[in-house]
Amino acid sequence: MKQPCVYILASDRYGTLYIGVTSDLIKRIWQHKNNIVEGFTRKYDVHNLVWFEQHETMESAISREKALKAWRRDWKLNLIEAKNPEWRDLYPDIV
Repeated sequence: MKQPCVYILASDRYGTLYIGVTSDLIKRIWQHKNNIVEGFTRKYDVHNLVWFEQHETMESAISREKALKAWRRDWKLNLIEAKNPEWRDLYPDIV
């Protein structure tokens, strides 16, 4: 899935959230899940892909990522639940 994407990872349902952007979603989520990436997701065990959105350009993906990071937490939760009410890990669906 080599296409610009914005994604949200969660530690658990209503748990800690992480918002990121990538041009290769499968590779990037694999890196998070296997703790290849140092930092927030490793430290707080945030590995479940609960939402993602594809974009035509990296510029639009980065813009959306910045906007989402500025959103209130309840807006982010509503965004996730609109597409993934069970908070399933979507990674198996994309590999």
